[in-house]
Amino acid sequence: MLNEIAKLIRQSRRCFALTGAGISTESGIPDFRSPGTGLWETMDPLKYATAEVLRDNPEQFWQYGFARFKNLFAAQPNSGHLALAQLEELGMLQGLITQNIDNLHFLAGSRRLYEVHGHTRSCRCTRCQAVYPFNELLRQLDGEIIPPLCSVCGKPLRPNVVLFGDAMSEDYFLALDDLSAGCDLMLVVGTSLAVYPVADLPRFAEKLVIINLQPTPLDRQAQFVVREKTGAVLSGIAAALKNPDSGG
Repeated sequence: MLNEIAKLIRQSRRCFALTGAGISTESGIPDFRSPGTGLWETMDPLKYATAEVLRDNPEQFWQYGFARFKNLFAAQPNSGHLALAQLEELGMLQGLITQNIDNLHFLAGSRRLYEVHGHTRSCRCTRCQAVYPFNELLRQLDGEIIPPLCSVCGKPLRPNVVLFGDAMSEDYFLALDDLSAGCDLMLVVGTSLAVYPVADLPRFAEKLVIINLQPTPLDRQAQFVVREKTGAVLSGIAAALKNPDSGG
């Protein structure tokens, strides 16, 4: 099957990847909805991690809702992230759209990257929009400054991520423009396609390959559905594309 998927990628003109939390579980980051391990089973995001909570109850956001962002920093890219970066290097991937804020695609070397829910490399002031390294949040929180404050205007800082209740990021609209120019194949990797509007992006693709442990609403529309861990699958696809004798 991996050789057949590699063949499909090689024959495509504009192939994109769409990734979700499932690609990062092999880096030690829990996804959101897997039974027994999903992050939302241990924390209600609507109680602790929304734009409204950040604005109206900053102590609750910074003490509880921020924990999942802080815990991302020990993670490193896994073989799935690296394989997608290799596909870009091979000229086989037009763009990579990710719902993840963990920076792992960036660290793996992907550069045609749309981080549609933001990232945890920087933060910004809620008033003057001054931008700081993400570590500035950690530094102030370690000093028990809640909320962290902008040194320019004194107003609260916030992570450069899309919280529940926020508008979508600029990257989301840039991704829409790029997909609108054509997408004959999309690799849907590690996402249950449950969060909109990102879950609607596969509609731009003529063909789909879905790599996810759990079922998705679009499985019946896909050319291939692979129910295995993403790292081994993507590494196998990249190997097939690099080896002209593999059948890919």
